[in-house]
Amino acid sequence: MTIEAAGISDAGCVRPNNEDAFAIIPERSLYIVADGMGGAQAGEHASRLAVDAVVDFVGRSDHLNGETLPRAFEEANRRVMAAAAADANLEGMGTTLVAALSNGTDLMIASVGDSRAYVYDVFGLSAITEDQTWVQEVGRRLGIDDDSLRTHPMRHVLTMAIGVSSPLKVHTYAISPDPGTQVLLCSDGLHGVVDADIIADTLSTPGALEDKCRTLIQAARAAGAPDNVTCILLRTLGDSNSTRTATML
Repeated sequence: MTIEAAGISDAGCVRPNNEDAFAIIPERSLYIVADGMGGAQAGEHASRLAVDAVVDFVGRSDHLNGETLPRAFEEANRRVMAAAAADANLEGMGTTLVAALSNGTDLMIASVGDSRAYVYDVFGLSAITEDQTWVQEVGRRLGIDDDSLRTHPMRHVLTMAIGVSSPLKVHTYAISPDPGTQVLLCSDGLHGVVDADIIADTLSTPGALEDKCRTLIQAARAAGAPDNVTCILLRTLGDSNSTRTATML
């Protein structure tokens, strides 16, 4: 599997600093987005610490399999928790995390929190990951309708994040993308304010991946961008045979 990638992060229209972090490591086919949280500079520290931990762990791994990203996420969780315990100024910090890693044939994806992965191919746009949020895990199970959930006071509450608790619950997935498939990794600063139809329309247009990332960032800013906005866009190269496989592990 040959992958091209581009990524952009933007502070948005309201936040004075950017607490998101991302990494594109082409030599390991590793792609990561993190959305930090915490007072002062703690969110920035948590997201960068988590991203660096995943990069370090994967870089030391001789064999890539379905356990690589979950174990890397656990290492990130340990590092963020240890840093918070060692510095009172960092107490309460945490971060979401979503990552994609290719083993040559499949794309392995892991997520914690509400940063997401989407796939776009001949069948359209679909979310791969499931949010670990009160809305997803509690609100919908209580039968609360989507319109009410969009304005619910608990809508931003995460049920899981890196650096908050142990043990960590990591959602893992594997996809076998056709050549020509695009995969989007993004923080909720994008998917929380930009309609899925706009994301799909952007990915459907021809052009460079970086230009598409810029268009997505601009769409978030046009919607007010109350949060930091980060996206990485991947594209597998070659001709599509019009099939899709997606599995939650």
